[in-house]
Amino acid sequence: MDHVELGRRLRARRAALGRTVASVATEAGVSVPYVANLENGRGNPTVAVLDRLASALGTRLVIELADPAADPAVTALPPSLVDFSQSQRFRREVGRLASVLGEEPRTIRATLVDALAAAGAALRRDLREPDWQRLLDAMVLILGHPPE
Repeated sequence: MDHVELGRRLRARRAALGRTVASVATEAGVSVPYVANLENGRGNPTVAVLDRLASALGTRLVIELADPAADPAVTALPPSLVDFSQSQRFRREVGRLASVLGEEPRTIRATLVDALAAAGAALRRDLREPDWQRLLDAMVLILGHPPE
């Protein structure tokens, strides 16, 4: 992955989580300009910094030596999902689930973004906001009503 793609993925993940550059930088123990530069495709981060950034973004760093002809298994978040994850409706559902499940909103937000991204990738088509809303509804029904 090149620096520009790394920057795109970092920014997309941060935006999908509704986080600021400052909050991610603080949690990862790096400066705001450092994170901003990475998001803009500049800089040469160490593995340790990438690991801390991944943790701050509610994910994990995976390093893989792969066949150059193989398609990358990990894709960036679709822009439509990033936009949807910043909507009032998405935030409201995150808050409700966090309350019901007794978990931090940040954890719920990351879980939902990951699950929605995985569902969208499995469907193999570009999803729009109404599609994300329907998927979110299904996930809220499942997560918000544990088995009896």
